[in-house]
Amino acid sequence: MEYTDGHLKDILIGTRKIAVVGVSMNPVRPSYYVARYLKLKGFAVIPVNPGHAGQTLFGETVRAGLADCPADVDMVDIFRRSEHVPPIVDEALACFPGLRTVWMQIGVVSEEARARAEARGVDVVMNRCPKIEYQRLFGELRMGGFNTGVISSKL
Repeated sequence: MEYTDGHLKDILIGTRKIAVVGVSMNPVRPSYYVARYLKLKGFAVIPVNPGHAGQTLFGETVRAGLADCPADVDMVDIFRRSEHVPPIVDEALACFPGLRTVWMQIGVVSEEARARAEARGVDVVMNRCPKIEYQRLFGELRMGGFNTGVISSKL
């Protein structure tokens, strides 16, 4: 799973609306702070989690599934175990005619889903985090590691 910096940068520059599948309402969970970061960077973020459907997160209504999202989603960011990815990708391909990217988070890999998405002309990134890649590619990583946007009053 090699991705050039240019390819990842092109994906991030070209993306406007991201459906985040498996987002948590808990602010210490990676799915929460990654979605929050992407929203703060100007992406439209559509939270997707059937367990929290109808609640509000980052000013958006949490959706039960991808079929409940606006049709103009161009990236699906997946925070689910690898074995759950193929049906999510199938749903994304069915729901979003302009889907450009399927992004699977760190630790999430599905060759089956990758093949189906790429056969439809959709870019696939596996085992990476868009927040980390955005920070790395656009010069936002700090010397101490990953800047999560949390400011401590004890400094």
